[in-house]
Amino acid sequence: MRRFTKLPQWWTYGLIFPLAVLNCWLALLVFEYFRALITVLVVATVLSFLLDYPVRFLCKFGMKRDRAVLSVLALTLLIVVVLGVTLAPILLNQLNEFATRLPSWIVSGTEQIETFNKWAEYRNLRVDISGLTAQLGDRLSTQLQSLIGEILKFGLGAADGIWNFLLTIVLTFYLLLHGDRLWEGLFKWFPSKRSILLRELLACSFHNYFVGQATLAGLMGLSMTVAFLILRVPFGLLFGLGVGVMTIIPFGAPFSICIVSLLVALNNFWLGVTVLAVAGFIDQVIENGVAPRLLGGFIGLNPVWILVSLLVGVKVAGIAGLLVAVPMAGFIKNTVDAWGISTHKSKEKVGEGETGGGGEGGSAKGEN
Repeated sequence: MRRFTKLPQWWTYGLIFPLAVLNCWLALLVFEYFRALITVLVVATVLSFLLDYPVRFLCKFGMKRDRAVLSVLALTLLIVVVLGVTLAPILLNQLNEFATRLPSWIVSGTEQIETFNKWAEYRNLRVDISGLTAQLGDRLSTQLQSLIGEILKFGLGAADGIWNFLLTIVLTFYLLLHGDRLWEGLFKWFPSKRSILLRELLACSFHNYFVGQATLAGLMGLSMTVAFLILRVPFGLLFGLGVGVMTIIPFGAPFSICIVSLLVALNNFWLGVTVLAVAGFIDQVIENGVAPRLLGGFIGLNPVWILVSLLVGVKVAGIAGLLVAVPMAGFIKNTVDAWGISTHKSKEKVGEGETGGGGEGGSAKGEN
């Protein structure tokens, strides 16, 4: 270490960067090795955050914590089973039918574009999007094959999915029952004042984000499904619930609305335009009327940083990273802000103490 400290400063700074990159690379390798287990742990933690609210609600009426946890978990599993028995077969049938009918939709979209090209050519308008049509057809066919491959992969990995599901339920149960002691043990590594601050910021970021996003996703999915069924959109249930699920992710709702509108427009152009207008109106009403009251700007992140955090989260941890990227980024920002404010206040107190001490010393000298 003495030899290291005697090196020139530029040499020291030059060694820091490759060492940091090497450590990050090794951390990513370890994370990749334990990806499945970490994903289960993240999902269980998110579920414990969400289910902690009804557990606390039951505890307010005098129910013991363990009984409240068992009751909430039993009710949640019952809801999941009921939805799996009722909605899952319908969604799978619609997904299978959609995969079967998508090639004919592509052909219909190509015919509509060719009709538009003829109409433009008849009126001497220089518009030619036939190349775009060919690219669109190739891309959609490729994505369709990829979708079928993912479905087959999901079917082959059903055993692992059942095991991960059971493990997630068990971890969620223990996190609900003993999560407080777990977090207390983790935060004991920090100083007492910092520990309290970090715990409050972490709870605020994750609790508010997931509760708010889950509520928005449910409201968006219900509204879109009802609107699509009223408009008689093909596969309205599949598309409506898909938009709702994508709402959990920031910027997911507008992106999914555009995709759904494009797919519907391939089959029926004017219906696709109507879907885009109606779904866009519903999205704006929910985003501007409901979302500010639920989320309330508690994250305080710039939209650019939200997008960057999502991209980094997906790259590092896949679906688990997509779930925790935004609240984790908000937690880091709020922690840095709170740390800066506390440091600034401590400096002000030190300055005031020195000023006060100088004044007392001056008065004492005057008295002498």
